Amino acid sequence: MSNFLRHTKISAGLLLGLLLIAYIQSFAQSRHDEPWSLGFGAPDYMEVWIETADVVDIRERVFRRAGSGIASVLTPKDNKGEPAGWPKSPGRGAGRDVLGADLPRLIYVRWQSLAEPQTYEAYIVIPESAREIMRKPEKAFCRADGKWITDYRADIGIGLAPGGIAKIWLGGPCLKSIEIARVVGTINKQGPSQGKNEGRYALPLSPESKAYIEKFGIPYDSW
Repeated sequence: MSNFLRHTKISAGLLLGLLLIAYIQSFAQSRHDEPWSLGFGAPDYMEVWIETADVVDIRERVFRRAGSGIASVLTPKDNKGEPAGWPKSPGRGAGRDVLGADLPRLIYVRWQSLAEPQTYEAYIVIPESAREIMRKPEKAFCRADGKWITDYRADIGIGLAPGGIAKIWLGGPCLKSIEIARVVGTINKQGPSQGKNEGRYALPLSPESKAYIEKFGIPYDSW
């Protein structure tokens, strides 16, 4: 075998190896085998009903109704709650794992703000920087059992507030939440249930929330 042929075969083998490595790295970056969850919360008394939350993952697959129902919210008696602003490290809220999905690219949410009442929708684009955080394992101390573990920020929590505000955090069971986005949604002109329920909202406002809002109003500028 001539030196030329031997060199050509080595170069071809090296090129194939480099291409294989690049493909594996690209595949690893595009896939996320750790499950992630989607949850929703709302400020005290500002009760919310989620009509649908649809997810588009980075492989352009659509997961409809990945979230729906009542958002997590406190309704303390005797007006002792504090609806203005957001907690420093909010939890995920009410939700569940988005089964079978890769990391999210887009989340569409349509919800009823029962405190106003009004129906909103928002398109939440998840930046690549947020997905990089979700992929990265972190050492975390869990106060519940006093142990150090390796954890992921695999919980996406979305806070929904009057005025169409949607605020998005990444967190984990033993990790502090990180804010990644804030979106101002738009009014859905079809109204509650896309106009299929004669303008009726999914639930009446609770007596505690109604009493608070009648006395103190809604702190729109705090979110």
